[in-house]
Amino acid sequence: MSPKPLIIGHRGASATAPENTMAAFHQALNSGADGVEFDVRLTRDGVPIVIHDDNLKRTGSRPGPVADLSYTEIRQVDVGSWFNRTQQASQTDFSAERIPSLDEVLELFESNHAILYLEMKSDPLQREQLARVCCDHLKQSPVKHRVVIECFDLNGIAVVKAIDPSIKTAALFEPRLMTAPQLTSGRRLVEQALTVGAEEIALHYRLASKSVVATARAAGLRVVVWTVNNTEWIRRATAMEISALITNDPVMMVQQRRALSSVQNNS
Repeated sequence: MSPKPLIIGHRGASATAPENTMAAFHQALNSGADGVEFDVRLTRDGVPIVIHDDNLKRTGSRPGPVADLSYTEIRQVDVGSWFNRTQQASQTDFSAERIPSLDEVLELFESNHAILYLEMKSDPLQREQLARVCCDHLKQSPVKHRVVIECFDLNGIAVVKAIDPSIKTAALFEPRLMTAPQLTSGRRLVEQALTVGAEEIALHYRLASKSVVATARAAGLRVVVWTVNNTEWIRRATAMEISALITNDPVMMVQQRRALSSVQNNS
């Protein structure tokens, strides 16, 4: 039986390695995390790549939108050196890290049993193209059954389900995207998730109250909470029967889960 709650590395082990890089994904796996979360966008020539921002200013020290660059151009960008200059960096030199393609990440996970939360980063104009490309690449991958596609653009989830109903999906919610107070009610969030065919609901931790979680679970939705870096969430998630926690520091969270499990087993 899998330990509860599942620990998912946010953009990999992004507290100790540059986010959304192969180094971050390897570190998350080595920490004992149950999976990783990562972001996917398209290059100018339609290649799905793993990056959060729509530009390279923060992680690549380069101006201009990601969508304006070809895959060949993207592969030249160093997305590790910025992390070397942060306080979180260890003695490891990450300057060789490049933006991985979706296929590279999927291939990495062929040799393990980890879960992958693939967040589609799309605007309405790119919604159908990105959804179709992601579905096409998953169709060719043996890890497809372990992938959950998530998106703030719930219409994107509906597109994925229309293309391939067998792909698992999660509806993403966070407070700053809510346009009215009533939209944060558990009932309303659950309705939106179910309407687009999602099997899971991924809540920002500020939305993950007992009532919202209970409403989602009663409707048959698995509940995922992000981004939590406080170990107290292990106890809270266990009590509320939250399925998974997405964290920047999977090492810390896995260690705390193991410690609590040991205490419970010895009591």
